[in-house]
Amino acid sequence: MKNINSNKTPIYRDSGFYLATTENTLKTFKSEVEHPHEPENYIYSRYRNPTVVAAEKHIAKVENAEWALLAQSGMAAIDIALSIFQEANDNLPWLFFTEIYGGTNSFIDLVLKRRRGINIHRFSPDGDSYNIDAYVSALDKYKPKLVYFEAISNPMLIVADVKAIIGEAKKRGIITIIDNTFATPYLWKPLEDDADIVVHSATKYLSGHGNISAGVLCGNKKEYMQAAIEYRKWVGHMISPDDAYRLNTQLHTFELRVKQQMESAFKLAKFLEAHEKIEKVIYPGLSSHPTHKIASELLK
Repeated sequence: MKNINSNKTPIYRDSGFYLATTENTLKTFKSEVEHPHEPENYIYSRYRNPTVVAAEKHIAKVENAEWALLAQSGMAAIDIALSIFQEANDNLPWLFFTEIYGGTNSFIDLVLKRRRGINIHRFSPDGDSYNIDAYVSALDKYKPKLVYFEAISNPMLIVADVKAIIGEAKKRGIITIIDNTFATPYLWKPLEDDADIVVHSATKYLSGHGNISAGVLCGNKKEYMQAAIEYRKWVGHMISPDDAYRLNTQLHTFELRVKQQMESAFKLAKFLEAHEKIEKVIYPGLSSHPTHKIASELLK
């Protein structure tokens, strides 16, 4: 077919891809094993798909990451991000902040703890904010393998002192995984502050149109991302080409959308806070919010 110079990678709905010769087939399969993050050709859409790869490269650019890996939902991305650090007979505890998405909490309790037997510890906020001294004490007490938290918690909007949280973990050689869904790369790019893995529910702000289900994990460390690619391949968490295409298109308006959403939310929050029938407004952009100072310093 003649190249029509499309300005977007088209939707490749193929389950498998044509390999012209035996030599090319052997070379491609060898490349898939030795270089899963950058194989020379496409074999099977559960492994890699051109439409998906185009969207991944776009997200990596937005998040300022070396690699981005798409999955069919935010929870699938979280499963990948956590599962690559699980090893047989490894009893090191994992530390999770309590103020995180309810679905993630259920996954922790029902899958990680009950089904997989992972030693889980929790860290709770001190009222409406996180006490860093208490966090440091928790790190020294539990000596966890990894720490998982949300930059802005869902749904209570507690803004974490992300630089301190990552920094204290790094001093102790602890892996950090951050859900950046609510902050988005528009406000903060965790990898620039030395986070190990970043996850998003791309269903939310990255897409912004409510017509796809998608998740993404981003990272700069080849070892971690290569393990993530392998896990996605064998478990089957691959996003559909159609959703990847829509996401890739919607990312072009990402910054404009988030900027407008923030302006609208701030106006609404100020209006509600001044209303005589409203007792409390939870919004970090208001000076009355307990984490307003942290939000002002850390977020764009």
